[in-house]
Amino acid sequence: MEQPNPESVRLVIPAPVFDSMLAHCRADYPNEACGILAGKNMSVSEIFLMTNTEKSPVSYLMDPEEQFSLMKELRDRSLNMTAIYHSHPDSPAFPSARDLALAYYEDSVYVIISLMESEPDVKCFLIKEGEVSEIGISAVR
Repeated sequence: MEQPNPESVRLVIPAPVFDSMLAHCRADYPNEACGILAGKNMSVSEIFLMTNTEKSPVSYLMDPEEQFSLMKELRDRSLNMTAIYHSHPDSPAFPSARDLALAYYEDSVYVIISLMESEPDVKCFLIKEGEVSEIGISAVR
């Protein structure tokens, strides 16, 4: 299957969902927050805040039971896991070596929110076979 050109790919998130994602990341600081953005294709319609079972400032692991239950719900509602998001409390918005090693969902976008500065830095990536491509993001009102 031919891969899309990363420059032409953009994740579209409704502003309220985008704002909820940032609020979740800030609320879990100094630990990493994590969650799932669901929708169709590259358009997000809903956010699901997940529990970081590691409660760590440098890594996350979604609660397996929560994740399994959500995947079943998404399937039942004909929604896709469009993106997985997590925060980097004190590092740049770029996948860490651990993020790359755990990027099991090649059809999902990985959203990383850096909280290093006063304004969050939000970036999106496609990760396929260890290769990272940054894509665009739009928060629409």
